[in-house]
Amino acid sequence: MPRRPKAYVLDSWAIISFLQAQSGGATIFDVLTSAHEHNIPLLMSVISASEVWYIKARRSSPSDADKVIAELKQVGIEFVDVHWELAHEAARLKTKNRMSLADSFAAALAKQRRASLVTGDPEFKEIENEVSIEWLK
Repeated sequence: MPRRPKAYVLDSWAIISFLQAQSGGATIFDVLTSAHEHNIPLLMSVISASEVWYIKARRSSPSDADKVIAELKQVGIEFVDVHWELAHEAARLKTKNRMSLADSFAAALAKQRRASLVTGDPEFKEIENEVSIEWLK
């Protein structure tokens, strides 16, 4: 039986997949349910949250984007602020790998908290040896 993670870090890819009811959305629902049942923290970098906000605002409206952020908080996702240690680790990951800056913050948060990063974004393939990843199908 696989060990439960200390925490889950959700990247923007995972949340957008869930919001758009894409194939990985069912896995996100399972992660959320498991996290609540087993008291596993759900984390998201404020950088990833801002990415979710602007994607939703572009596709729909700023008002709808605000509602999505409120709903994420309501389901228990904690937005983690950026501090130098997190930013420094994100920058270190960004210098070594081809990934977006937002993705490097998600990876740095997962690494820092020894959490499982939940994503389907192939950019994270490069860091599988540094960060535990729960891949969306």
